[in-house]
Amino acid sequence: MLLSSACIWCRLTFAAAKMRRTTMKYFVMLAGDGDVGSWDKLAPDEQQAVMAQFGAFDEACGQRPGVELLGGEALEEGATAATLRTRGGELTVTDGPYTEATEQIGGFYLVEAPELDTIIDLCRALPAYDIEIRPVVDFG
Repeated sequence: MLLSSACIWCRLTFAAAKMRRTTMKYFVMLAGDGDVGSWDKLAPDEQQAVMAQFGAFDEACGQRPGVELLGGEALEEGATAATLRTRGGELTVTDGPYTEATEQIGGFYLVEAPELDTIIDLCRALPAYDIEIRPVVDFG
C-alpha cells in the first residue's frame, strides 16, 4: 500500500508530538446504544440513571491526576445533520447523516490524559454505549 506524502507527514507529525508530550488528547465518541437502549424508549428514571453515569464520568476525570476533561456534548439525532461533500471542486449539501447506519453518534468528549489505558478505565463509568476512542493529532 502506497501512502501519500500528506499521510506520511501526518503520521510522522503525530509520532513526534506523541514523543514530546506527557499527555495526549483523546476523542471519545459515544456511537451506539449498546446495552443502554434508545434514549426515547427509556423510562424517566432510567434516563436519570444514565445522566448520573455521565456525571460520574465527569467527576472521575476531575479526580484522576493528569486528566482534564476539555469538552463534550450530546448530539441531536442523525436526521438533523447536514452533510457537505466536495467533488470536482463543487460543494453539495444533503440532509441527514454522513452515512446511513443503524448506529447513531450520540455525543462526544474531548479528554486529555497520560495514556489510552487511562481513558479506557475512565470510560467504564459511562453508560454501556458503544464507544470509540481516538487520539487527536497534535500539529503543534
